[in-house]
Amino acid sequence: MIQIGKLKKAFHDEGLQLSAETVNILNNEMKRTVSRWVRKTKDGNIKRLTPDLIWIVLGKTCKEHM
Repeated sequence: MIQIGKLKKAFHDEGLQLSAETVNILNNEMKRTVSRWVRKTKDGNIKRLTPDLIWIVLGKTCKEHM
């Protein structure tokens, strides 16, 4: 789901190391996050997600809170 090279580079650029197991955990967390976004989009009866509607997916009560 995530680009492992970019993930490792982001941490490496800050002088941090990731184990393979940690990368797998972060990848699984990203999969759960994306699944949650998809579910919220579907539950909101949104057929095409646009920047104007992103507040629904992110769980905000209204777009003014963004």
